[in-house]
Amino acid sequence: MDLGRAPAPDETTILNFRHVLERHDLCAAMLDAVNHYLADRGIRIGTIVDVTIIHAPSSTKNATSTRDPEMHQTRKGNQWYFGMKAHIGVDSKEDHIHSVRSTAASVADKHMLPDLLHGQEHKVWGDGGYQGRERRFAPPRRMRRT
Repeated sequence: MDLGRAPAPDETTILNFRHVLERHDLCAAMLDAVNHYLADRGIRIGTIVDVTIIHAPSSTKNATSTRDPEMHQTRKGNQWYFGMKAHIGVDSKEDHIHSVRSTAASVADKHMLPDLLHGQEHKVWGDGGYQGRERRFAPPRRMRRT
């Protein structure tokens, strides 16, 4: 896909692709292959954690007259969103993604933190959504707000 020449895929295309990967149990295998490649080259310093909301249509005007059961609503500021969250762990020095977890949008960011760490962090950076988690980890792991 060349985003310089073609538009980015729409939500339905991305969702269908995700379902194909899940159906064939490929998500974890793909990410593990990349992580092993990078780990073999010693690329691991610290982790930056963040989350993004993946908006989904909340309409029930479809063949089954239902919403996707994996999707839920959440509020960010004064705005409500319906969909999922992608929780992401990024190597702080090399800028590569080493962990991704998806949840319903209603799952709090801080609950996913342990799943985003690879265990060799010297430092972990996160925004206010991860506040209060620093006491759950023994040194050398520590949270630092940016």
